[in-house]
Amino acid sequence: MSERFSAAYDALLARWPAGTAELTVPTPYGPTRVHAYGPPDGEPLVLLHGGGATGTVWYANAPALGARHRLYAVDILGDAGRSLRAGRPLRDAADLADWLGTVLDGLGLPTAALCGHSYGAWLAVTFARRSPQRVTRLALLDPTQVFGGFRPGYLLRALPTLLRPTAARVRRYLAWETEGSTPDRGWSELYVLGAIDRPGGRPVTGRRADPGGLTVPALVLFAGRSRAHDAQALTVRARRRLPHAEVDMLPGLTHHAIPTAAPAELDRRLLVFLAREHPGG
Repeated sequence: MSERFSAAYDALLARWPAGTAELTVPTPYGPTRVHAYGPPDGEPLVLLHGGGATGTVWYANAPALGARHRLYAVDILGDAGRSLRAGRPLRDAADLADWLGTVLDGLGLPTAALCGHSYGAWLAVTFARRSPQRVTRLALLDPTQVFGGFRPGYLLRALPTLLRPTAARVRRYLAWETEGSTPDRGWSELYVLGAIDRPGGRPVTGRRADPGGLTVPALVLFAGRSRAHDAQALTVRARRRLPHAEVDMLPGLTHHAIPTAAPAELDRRLLVFLAREHPGG
């Protein structure tokens, strides 16, 4: 991990509320960093970041969400952050889902609500399909590889930042995708540094995670101006695949603007969903 990445990570972490605990959870796949905040007896909410974002990205959401819930913002193993691969190989989606289960075990959580953005939403669905009895609520924020694939134009812009990343290239890509919205500058710098340094290695990916058949209460929020995919089309598809879910838009936001831009509206929607009584929930 480069000093610049570490400094940017710490700078974003410093913006979490006072009382945030830094936990290192041992797992068979390696030690996992978790930022914990909120009342210890609050209903647990596990936050799973988008690709390259790290668990620090939820800093603006922590005060409101952590007023009612015990938050656990995880650095996804194999992605940028302070979780370290060690021990059992992390090779595929099944391994990643198993890893998340061991993280919940290490936190003493037999069950929890999961909230994932982008890649984190794919992981949340992947885990829920394998361990539905452990998921009490499922919130998916502009999920990728769940209800559909990426737009070709988005892939053309994104792939160079994955295959041959440079700071200038990643900044141009991020500026293009977030045009018209206002993601946090500190987080944007951390994202750039993580892309060129890759302190966690390359993230584990897999096939599309089909949520069809899941009965857990679910909230799906698409970014209205996402360039990653056609949010309007995926809204229709999400309502078909998860007819019991609440499906809506976050207007004006792009894919990478979540969750640092307009956090108050996102917090409001999440808190209403998490507090609502659901049949069988």
